[in-house]
Amino acid sequence: MKLSALFSLLFALVWPFLQSNAQTLPQIGVATSFDNDSLLSSAGYVYIEESARKLLAPGVPDSTYRHQLARLKAMKLEVRSCNLFLPGTIRLIGPGATPEKEILGYVDTLMSHAREAGIKIIVFGSAGSRKLLDGMDRQTSVKELVAISRKMAQVAAKYDRIIAIENLNSTEDNFLTTLEMVTSLVKAVDHPNFRITADIYHMKKESEDPEHIVKAAPWLVHCHIAEKEGRRAPGTLPEDFRPYFAALKKAGYKGRITIECRWENMKEECRPALVFMQQQLKEAYQ
Repeated sequence: MKLSALFSLLFALVWPFLQSNAQTLPQIGVATSFDNDSLLSSAGYVYIEESARKLLAPGVPDSTYRHQLARLKAMKLEVRSCNLFLPGTIRLIGPGATPEKEILGYVDTLMSHAREAGIKIIVFGSAGSRKLLDGMDRQTSVKELVAISRKMAQVAAKYDRIIAIENLNSTEDNFLTTLEMVTSLVKAVDHPNFRITADIYHMKKESEDPEHIVKAAPWLVHCHIAEKEGRRAPGTLPEDFRPYFAALKKAGYKGRITIECRWENMKEECRPALVFMQQQLKEAYQ
């Protein structure tokens, strides 16, 4: 058999395998305004993660909500997740907690809007709503957060939406500062509409073992990323994310990864960041 014919035969045998592997790679998007739709679409991204407070919150005037909803439906990219769930004026725990009826009313309107907009996942960072204030007991606060989170999840279930709580680092939060802590909380909430966003930037800030991603696998639905130094776009230094991506692969993760970073110049940086991410994902997954 000629060498060219042999190569063609091998390629024909291997190509379907490579294609099936490539299809398992997580999709990559950016947390930013939908004003950047055309730029990011041209760069090769799949979706945008917008602000829930900007698009879906009860305080958004109905005329503004309707206008933004029309813009979402006309976009080139999808918006299937939102960050910035709760404003700091809503406190979930502690002696100064917002009344439950007010909390759940806020969540109900937001989730109703999310269903209409086709946005499935609402990322729950919201440090101002969950962090410990002076004098608050940690164990008591965990119990309180579990209780109100289960009730918020029940509201989300009405609209077939998912609340995905994320780990933050200790410069932003003093309560749930590791993925391990978040996983423990989600297990305690024990509701299918209350899941996990693994934030790799915050994990790196806390020097958290990537293996905690594997332990979070049964509840993991979303992921955030940025470089540890300066919260810059992936590829800036560059930093090595492959141990975390390998953990995602081990966890069987096939969801999305949102770049949530500080851009110096998005127009110049967005395409190289995507290429860098795709290369490290391929190395880790394949």
